[in-house]
Amino acid sequence: MTGINPQFDEICPPLDGDGLEPVHERSYIVRAYRQGADRLLLRGAVRDDKPAGLYVADDPDPLTIHHMIVDLVVAMPSMEITAADVVMDVHPTTSCPTISEHYRHLIGLSVVRGYTHRVRELFGGPRGCSHTTALLQAMGPVAVQSIWSFRVVAARERGEPGRPQATEDDRRRSVAANLNTCHVWREDGQHVADVLAGTSTAIPLPIVRRLHDLGRPEREWAPD
Repeated sequence: MTGINPQFDEICPPLDGDGLEPVHERSYIVRAYRQGADRLLLRGAVRDDKPAGLYVADDPDPLTIHHMIVDLVVAMPSMEITAADVVMDVHPTTSCPTISEHYRHLIGLSVVRGYTHRVRELFGGPRGCSHTTALLQAMGPVAVQSIWSFRVVAARERGEPGRPQATEDDRRRSVAANLNTCHVWREDGQHVADVLAGTSTAIPLPIVRRLHDLGRPEREWAPD
């Protein structure tokens, strides 16, 4: 059995079993781009699809019910949203797009401090589009995940190979962005203490595995 959109099957392997019939598929994708030394561009999309033939008999293709696209510009290193644009490409009613301009209230928000709470407060329930708001909640963590990548690119521009060297301010910003977001980043945990002290030297496991697969030494990423 394949999913409604087979191109996503590697990411989300479909279930296969007696009596299982696909009825709905939601996909999120968020892409982050570095633009110079002080801007992060985020483009996110959410799409809901129904299987071929479910709503329209004998239709050979899946039917898209929702497709919303959001563009955010985030200032670095402040992590403040400086521009926001919402496009409702596919929507079930003619009234849906009338809420798009309301999302301009994203401008000025931090994607780190209280972001999820503020998004719910400003756009939850009748104050927004539930699908767009759900997408926004998925986009905030992508901005945080991009901080390290942003620094990697900057380090390579300076001719520094491997792991970028974090300053004390970098370490504090990293902790502020991730504090209490999961059990590893709990405020009283060893990981946070190591990061603040500059003694956290563990290489992320996916990087270790990839280096091993390529037959390259770990010191390539973390030189002695």
